[in-house]
Amino acid sequence: QVQLVESGGGLVQPGGSLRLSCTVSGNLFSIYAMGWYRQAPGNQRDLVATVSGIHATKYADSVKGRFTISRDNAKSTLYLQMNSLKPEDTAVYYCNKLSPAWSWGQGTQVTVSS
Repeated sequence: QVQLVESGGGLVQPGGSLRLSCTVSGNLFSIYAMGWYRQAPGNQRDLVATVSGIHATKYADSVKGRFTISRDNAKSTLYLQMNSLKPEDTAVYYCNKLSPAWSWGQGTQVTVSS
């Protein structure tokens, strides 16, 4: 059973930065493309960034140029560097592999507000 543990969220002012981390248990991390997802209240969970096993990245238009996804396969850890944060980035952020996903972790809350 793979376990996902997200961390690094918090309250930040507009224009600020945060770095999220996600540790993945077991030894399957390196072989799968991974993604960061987010879910705002009342909304569906959306995919915002992906990184392949060979570090190729893709981003949703809403975060392109502001967010950077990366991975450390040796540490089984996924990262999301978020810069120039906006109030509309407020959401619970989750990591997971691309579909079909593993069981979801608890996520980490990001709140962008002045």
